[in-house]
Amino acid sequence: MAVIASEASDAEPEYPRRAAVVSWILFDWAAQPYFTLITTFVFAPYFANFVAPDPATGQALWGFATAAAGLTIALLSPVLGAIADASGRRKPWIIGFGALLVVGSCLMWFGRPGDPGVIVPLLVAYALASVGIEFATVFNNAMMPSLVPPEKIGRLSGNGWATGYIGGILSLVLVLGFLAASPSTGRTLFGLAPLFGLDPISHQGDRITGPLTAIWFIIFVLPMLLLTPDYPARRPIGAAVREGLHGLRRTLGELPRQKSLGKFLLANMIYTDGLVSLFAFGGIYAAGTFGWRTIQIGSFGILLAIAGTFGAWLGGKLDDRVGPRRVIAGSLMTLLLAIVAILLVDKDSILFMPVAPPAADGALFSGAAERAYLVLGCLIGAAGGPLQAASRSLLIRLAPKDRIAQYFGLFALTGKVTSFIGPLLIGVITAYTASQKAGMAVLVLFFVGGLALLARVRE
Repeated sequence: MAVIASEASDAEPEYPRRAAVVSWILFDWAAQPYFTLITTFVFAPYFANFVAPDPATGQALWGFATAAAGLTIALLSPVLGAIADASGRRKPWIIGFGALLVVGSCLMWFGRPGDPGVIVPLLVAYALASVGIEFATVFNNAMMPSLVPPEKIGRLSGNGWATGYIGGILSLVLVLGFLAASPSTGRTLFGLAPLFGLDPISHQGDRITGPLTAIWFIIFVLPMLLLTPDYPARRPIGAAVREGLHGLRRTLGELPRQKSLGKFLLANMIYTDGLVSLFAFGGIYAAGTFGWRTIQIGSFGILLAIAGTFGAWLGGKLDDRVGPRRVIAGSLMTLLLAIVAILLVDKDSILFMPVAPPAADGALFSGAAERAYLVLGCLIGAAGGPLQAASRSLLIRLAPKDRIAQYFGLFALTGKVTSFIGPLLIGVITAYTASQKAGMAVLVLFFVGGLALLARVRE
């Protein structure tokens, strides 16, 4: 397998073949079902509605577990990134943390409905898997500068996110169309009996999303591991730890002098917290507001992911043309307007105007408020993809190339160091007010704050 020359080399870099780049892009495809199936559209709403005592308590507990995982990621990601820069290799870290994702996801199969004894183990498994996928993503992102020239970074990042969304869509179609059936009808979205004899009453179709996510990741991460060249090993792990920690101290000392980079990392800290919280609780919020179950939430997720695919693809092209900062700003404005509008939508009103509530046995998304939520959700999906893709693209443009994993560690740090605040605030406010709407309203502050800081960043 070919390896890439040292990032610090003054020679003109040689970029790998197209197959290596496509294989790297497939990491997003491999990872996305975790976010689509588990954290957003299937398992999280299932946990809130059928495992926890009630939806509000479920949202609060899920928020606390998300906060714990985020704090762990925040504390360790810069350190691990610095060590990876010193050691050179990226793939061993991806393999190790990918294993955590696989183990945590598989354990979710045991989350039986109505069993209080599984609540804590499920939350621990969710936190373990979250730590695994986030750390694996840090080291996968750090491979980007070696794959394409700088003027194509935006397109590479956007194509990765778009490909990930397509993978999420297909995994969601697989679950809704063939595995998860309605307990009342015993049929899936396609009108079929669930495959493998999965029992709708015990929600085995929802629980299978854990093992499915693990298997999906193992299969589709293999091309990247086999075909995408890694950086060469530089030094043994012991020396890498010492050198990495020394380099991290130097990097942190330099940050105050790199004003735009520091402001961007601070802005990323704020708006990423809001975005992650929005995606994590969007399905739970819809389940509590409209009474949606797996098929409705999953169908909503498919439409949202389709919007996200086109958004990420278009955002990648705009990134290379107008710059990532403008793409991020436009995405934040869209998200801000969408979340404000969502807070003004209830099952029997839209923007304070009364509408007929959805019929209990009506067609899918038959209520006017449901359709309004659907449109706003698609706006969020279309903005969320380019926001995340342009953010990692902007970091690559701002950060020193020979310490890119360190800075992606800091990027993950700023994306996670306060990531417990959003879920924690949602959990606390929801628990205190017994209102999901009140809990979600706090997200407005995150998008406003991130947009204000981003205005002071210069590429």
